[in-house]
Amino acid sequence: MTTRRITAFNPAQATTDGAGVAIKRVALMGVPTVDPLLMVDELRSPYREDFSAGFPSHPHRGMQTLTYMLSGGIIHEDSMGNRGEIRDGGVQWMSAGSGVIHSEMPTQDTQGLHGFQLWFNLPSAQKMSAPRYRDIPAAQLPVYSADDFSLVAIAGDWFSEGHQLVSGPLTELQPIAQMADVQLAANATLCLNVEESSNTAVFIFEGGLDVQVQSLPAPGLAVFEGGDRLQIKATAGGARCLVLTGAPIGEPVVGYGPFVMNTREEIETALNEYRDGTFLKH
Repeated sequence: MTTRRITAFNPAQATTDGAGVAIKRVALMGVPTVDPLLMVDELRSPYREDFSAGFPSHPHRGMQTLTYMLSGGIIHEDSMGNRGEIRDGGVQWMSAGSGVIHSEMPTQDTQGLHGFQLWFNLPSAQKMSAPRYRDIPAAQLPVYSADDFSLVAIAGDWFSEGHQLVSGPLTELQPIAQMADVQLAANATLCLNVEESSNTAVFIFEGGLDVQVQSLPAPGLAVFEGGDRLQIKATAGGARCLVLTGAPIGEPVVGYGPFVMNTREEIETALNEYRDGTFLKH
C-alpha cells in the first residue's frame, strides 16, 4: 500500500451567506484535485443573532448539497413539497438536478448552531435530472469506536488496513463519494483505505493534524494525492475532521452563485429561466 502525501492546505475563510449568516468557507469550485467537491461551509456560533435570519428561498441547479448538523436544528422546505428538520447529528442530502428552490432556516428553539454544508458537483448527464432529497437522522448513522478514535459513517464503505469498519447509509451521493466524521484522541494515528483513483480531502474543524512534518490547524481543508492509504495523526490536543473521497468527474465546471453547470451558456439559461418563471422542470 502507498500512503498519500499532502499537496495543499486551504484555511477556511470567514464570510457571510444567506441573510447574513456567519460562516467559515473553503471554496473549491473547479479545483481538479478535489473534484467532485465544490465547497465546504462550517456554520458555528453560540449566538443566535449570527444565524437567526437563515437562508431564505433561493434556487439551485446542477449540483448536490449535503448538510450535516452537529448541534442545533435547521428546517428545510423546497419546491418539491419536502419539509424536513435536521437535528443534532443528522444529515440532509439534496440533488438539485434541473432545478429546485428551497429555504433553510434555524428552528425556533436553536440557541447555538454547529454544522456543515458541502457542495458536490453532478456529472453533465445528471445536471438536468429530476431533483431529489433525503433526510437521515443521527440514529441511522453507524459509529465505529476504538480506544483512540471514532468514525461516524455518513456515505461510503470505510476500511482500515483492509478491515471493514462501517458503511454509511447515504448511497445517493454521486458520483461514487464517501464522507465520515472522524474524532482522534491526542496524538492518535488513523489509517484508512481509499481508492487510488479517487480524490481525497480532510476538513479539520477541531484541534489539528500533524501530517508529514506539517502542523495543520482547524479550520481548514487538506488535500492528499497519490496512493491507496490515507494516514492522519492528531496533534497533542486531539482532532476532529470530515474525511472526504470521491471519484473525479473530470468535466468543465462553471459556477455562478447557486448554479453549477459545464458552460457559461448553461449558466445564462438558468439565470434567464429563474427570472422568467420557467426554472422548475419537475
